[in-house]
Amino acid sequence: MAVRRSIFSRIVALAILLSLALVSGLWVLTDQTIRVTLEGSARKAVDVDLAGLADIHASSGREELERRIRDRLAITPVDGAAPHYLLADANGARIVGDIAAWPKLDADISESGTIRIGKGTTAFARATRLGPDLQLIVAREPADGGALLRRVMLVFLAGGALFMALVGGLGRLAAGRLHWRIERINDAFRDPEEGRLPPPGGSSKGDEIDELTAHSVAAIARQKRLIEAYRETSDQVAHEIRTPLMHLDGRLTKALAAGTDEPITTHLIGARTDIKRLVAMLESLLDIAASKARQGDRHGLRPVDLSDLVTRICELYADSAEESGHDFGWTVEPGVIFRGEEVQLSQLVTNLLDNAFKYVPAGGRVRLSLASGPVLAVEDDGPGVPEGDREKIFDRFYRSRATEADLPGSGLGLALARAIAERHELTIGLDPSAKGARFVIRGEG
Repeated sequence: MAVRRSIFSRIVALAILLSLALVSGLWVLTDQTIRVTLEGSARKAVDVDLAGLADIHASSGREELERRIRDRLAITPVDGAAPHYLLADANGARIVGDIAAWPKLDADISESGTIRIGKGTTAFARATRLGPDLQLIVAREPADGGALLRRVMLVFLAGGALFMALVGGLGRLAAGRLHWRIERINDAFRDPEEGRLPPPGGSSKGDEIDELTAHSVAAIARQKRLIEAYRETSDQVAHEIRTPLMHLDGRLTKALAAGTDEPITTHLIGARTDIKRLVAMLESLLDIAASKARQGDRHGLRPVDLSDLVTRICELYADSAEESGHDFGWTVEPGVIFRGEEVQLSQLVTNLLDNAFKYVPAGGRVRLSLASGPVLAVEDDGPGVPEGDREKIFDRFYRSRATEADLPGSGLGLALARAIAERHELTIGLDPSAKGARFVIRGEG
């Protein structure tokens, strides 16, 4: 199974992506929490500072308040959260402090809000009235959380990377185990004869894969029983029919050897011909049924050198073609290897050639070609196939009415060819041709 198509690889990738999304979401939440906490600390510091200065004014007077504000402005805070002050008269004129002008904050209601300090600095501030002609603003910049946020970000990056690595590793191990268990089932269906699965009821895990395994074992066992029953029945039927026919043929042979009148001899020879035709028909029907029963079953298929196989068959047919007066030629690309049963593939090629030589009159042309793919074509310049018969000719016992009375045959040759082709996952059909017929076999891959 290719990795890019594996559902288990997709599950692992999805788990890693979800882990990444989870870590990212937690980072965003943590970042916002830290920022809100720092802002809350600034607000609390402003309220505490403002309350302290108000107490100083109430207990020690305005001069002491001014001195304390100057002292606080002279001190640089360690945490970087710089305080700012403005002590002003009733009109907002500055008495002391580093805030240039009174902002839009109402001291009568102790209004608070964010104000701008200088050009690019903002701070949280609160105003209050200390007397009829005295009002105070205390502002504080939020603490510099950049260093804290960077440290937290590094922790999240390291922890997130470790978390995703663990998720990916554990997910891969789990997916690998599931993949192995599923692949055992697939291998068992590809090659049922190997006994790759445990016997039914042998699993103790009891999960969905084990249930699927149990059903697969039962299905394969049932398939084997059906195939064995079919083989036994077909072999028995073949034996029961073929044996009496062969005995009858033996008696006819003895009768011919004993010598009889010419009319009787002619009838006996015709009877023997019919017997041989029935036996051949029976064998073809059994071959068709066996090929269809094994369709999709890859067991028993081996690499076959099609180029060598087809060349040997063509060399055998070359002598017959010379005797029958046919122009026969072939073009075979070397090194065409295909996985299949050599006997059946030979039968597939010979059936197509037999069909061509049977329908093409003496002096006609028959050509065979083989290319990689594989693509095997047998074409002739005979009478061709009527348009209405192009698909029917692959049915069992079907023979075109145009040739049914002229040529012998049972109408099973092309049906057997299609059954063998389908058993090997090949397609067979008629391609358009200017004259005659062109049968083409193609690999589905």
